[in-house]
Amino acid sequence: MSLARRFEVAECEVAVGARTYRLLKPRNVDDLISEEDFAVDERIPYWADVWPSARILAERLSKHHGAGKRLLELGCGIGLPAIAAAAAGYEALATDYYAEALEFTEANAQRNGVEGVDSRLVDWRRLPDDLGLFDLVVAADVLYEKPQAALVVAVIEQCLAADGLAIVTDPGRRTADALLEICRERGLTAELVEKVPATDAGATLHVSVFEIRRD
Repeated sequence: MSLARRFEVAECEVAVGARTYRLLKPRNVDDLISEEDFAVDERIPYWADVWPSARILAERLSKHHGAGKRLLELGCGIGLPAIAAAAAGYEALATDYYAEALEFTEANAQRNGVEGVDSRLVDWRRLPDDLGLFDLVVAADVLYEKPQAALVVAVIEQCLAADGLAIVTDPGRRTADALLEICRERGLTAELVEKVPATDAGATLHVSVFEIRRD
């Protein structure tokens, strides 16, 4: 396959609800680090792994009834939440600003027999104006610095339907407080609805689940 020719790939199994997904991912994230990309905008390929926040988000989405609804994922990585959402019936649009992430997402949807996942290259700083409105906007582990919080809120403002819901999961970064603050400033209702215990490389952490709505 084309990914295997261009990347050293590994397979991981992730249980979500009653289903286990077999996902392809780059074997070594460090091999993807580009000094040129970092120099331009401090890009680091966090997309290339399945983080606890993505697993928690996918688990929640697997319990939804998404038939007839549209979902937008911000920073899709290798695609787990978008794939779980499509399996739950959503018409899912997975977005990332790494083209490679979209390739892995498309490949993982196909190899798990999940239809209804489209992908698009999107930079939050130059958000296209033709994305449309979505019933659900989701993001997992994207709040690395305070500027990301403002960008995520801007996308939600533009893309969330009037009666829609946004869900953001985060592994306990301080920047999550900025998300709540910026939502309040923009007239959005945001709340921390749950903290879910998870493990990462043997360490225990708690993934925060935020829900955001229009007032």
